[in-house]
Amino acid sequence: MEALYLLIPLGVVIIIAATGLFLRMASQGQFDDLDSPGRQILLDDDRCVEKVTPSADPAPLN
Repeated sequence: MEALYLLIPLGVVIIIAATGLFLRMASQGQFDDLDSPGRQILLDDDRCVEKVTPSADPAPLN
């Protein structure tokens, strides 16, 4: 029974701290756009790679 005198206030403090942290991050815009970063990888255009043509006289491999 004596443990409840410690655990209940400790639980309330943790809940208040977690709620305050969540509200702070929400007010700073942390959770505004959760979908765009995942879609940007899929929409990244990797087809713009220049083709390299071999030269007539390749350099020696020494």
